[in-house]
Amino acid sequence: MLRYPTDALWQEIAYLAYHLHWSLDELLDLEHMDRVRMVRAVVSLNERAWQVVRDHG
Repeated sequence: MLRYPTDALWQEIAYLAYHLHWSLDELLDLEHMDRVRMVRAVVSLNERAWQVVRDHG
């Protein structure tokens, strides 16, 4: 059985905790693929927000 790298897990958790202000327990309760989808969604939101800043800044 393959295990998900601990460093990668903590990067995902730290990223989501920073942006969403969710607790560690809430983030650990997510299934791996749900957490990955959430990271991708937050990345996308951040990229769009920064694009607006660049376009209008």
